[in-house]
Amino acid sequence: MSEFASVLRSWRERLSPADVGLPTGSGRRATGLRREELAALAGVSVDYIVRLEQGRAQHPSPQLLGALALALRLSVDERDHLYRVAGAAPPSRDLVPRHVTPGVQRLVDRLGDVPLAVFSAAHDIIMWNPLWAAVNGDPSAESALERNLVWRHFTHGHDGVEFDDIHEEEFASDLVADLRAAVGRYPRDPSLAALVARLRSSSPEFERRWGSARIAEHRSSRKVVSTPVGPIEIDCDVLAVPGGDLRIVVYTTVPGSRHAEALELLRVTGLQTFAGSASAVEVP
Repeated sequence: MSEFASVLRSWRERLSPADVGLPTGSGRRATGLRREELAALAGVSVDYIVRLEQGRAQHPSPQLLGALALALRLSVDERDHLYRVAGAAPPSRDLVPRHVTPGVQRLVDRLGDVPLAVFSAAHDIIMWNPLWAAVNGDPSAESALERNLVWRHFTHGHDGVEFDDIHEEEFASDLVADLRAAVGRYPRDPSLAALVARLRSSSPEFERRWGSARIAEHRSSRKVVSTPVGPIEIDCDVLAVPGGDLRIVVYTTVPGSRHAEALELLRVTGLQTFAGSASAVEVP
């Protein structure tokens, strides 16, 4: 058995369904995840997982390796090992990190009663829970560029979202300043450079703000979001992930307010569209 097949099977068997937000069920004989469960989480066929574990499938793509690393809840070191033994180069440390660590995944799993999403340092949405999709719309229906928060804000505006004047100015200014800080940390990331160049040519407002050369981090804002159950005033807080350069964005409402009641109503009734979703969704 190859090293790739060996670690893939070992890491699958060390996980329980509860570790990845799946029901355990009764009469279960298999230790760890079943192959069909891993296949569903990684978005591939069960037959392909079988062939990988038997060493009959060669050279899996980097996109599949990333999906497997996420589904298996691998650490950064484990992810890099998976890439190497598959004959692929691990993601460069010069690029904006997109790997969601097991700790971040557990936070997403356990905070399902609030809208929550995980963003990269470039403000690409990487993972979100069903309540986030119910509030903001389903990001999986958008292209990679359209899932970038900075691009959407400066090229599409913020339809369905209302800020007061102070928070609108702070939000736009902090987004640009935070993106500039990311460029400083990842100067050799071609995708990040291309995003900035496209924003500067497409949005005069972004170009004006970019010219100020301000450096800062986007942390919080208050806004009103239009939802299927009516407008909800939310506080948006951004939590930094130490060592990973990911951002967890969490929406909360004032306890006991009509906005908290509306969000609860959306959680109970507004998730029917996403009833088939797992506890969190990730886009490679």
